[in-house]
Amino acid sequence: MTKIAIVYHSGYGHTAVIADAVAAGAKAAGAQVHLARLESASQDFTPALEAVSGADAVIFGAPTYMGDVSAPLRAFFEASSKIWMGQGWKDKLAAGFTNGLTFGGNKDHTLTSMWVLAMQHGMLWTGPGVPLGNMNGNTSAAPEAANRIGSALGVIAQSDNAAPDVTPPAGDREFARLLGERVAKLAAKLAG
Repeated sequence: MTKIAIVYHSGYGHTAVIADAVAAGAKAAGAQVHLARLESASQDFTPALEAVSGADAVIFGAPTYMGDVSAPLRAFFEASSKIWMGQGWKDKLAAGFTNGLTFGGNKDHTLTSMWVLAMQHGMLWTGPGVPLGNMNGNTSAAPEAANRIGSALGVIAQSDNAAPDVTPPAGDREFARLLGERVAKLAAKLAG
C-alpha cells in the first residue's frame, strides 16, 4: 500500500476542506494517508517532516496569502533544508493545492512556490490531469465543475467569505478529490 503525506496549513478552515477532499481521493484509490496540518510558523515540524520522509508521495497545501503560500507552510519548507542537503526526498512524487477568496489572487504563484520546493528536493511534480471546467461538458465554469478556474499545475480553489461547510463549492472539492486519486495511482505505479 502506498503512503501519501498531505502537509497543509488552513487559516480559516477552507483549505482544510480541500485537504480532506484530497485525502478522500487518495484513500479511495487505495493509499494510506497521513494528514499533517500545520498550525504556526514556529511549531515543531519534526512530525510533518518525518511523515513526508516515510511517504511515497507528498501533497502540499496552503491558502494563498498576499500572492504566496502562508507562513506556516513557508516555515515548513525552510525546516526541510537538512533533508534537502542529503536529498532525502529525491524521486518522491509531489503535488499541490491552494485556496483563496478571489478567482485570481496569484494562486498560480502559490503553486509555483510548492513546485520550486519540490524541484529543489529532486521530487517528481504532477499536476491534477483534469481538463478545464468548461471542457468537461459544461458551457461555463460553474461552481459544480471540477477545475472551473483552469489550472494545470495543481488544484486551485476559491472560497467565498462564508463558513467552510458552505464554500469552497462542490466542483473545487471534486477537483481536489481527483488530485488525491491521481497522486495515489501514480505513486502505486512508481512503487510497482
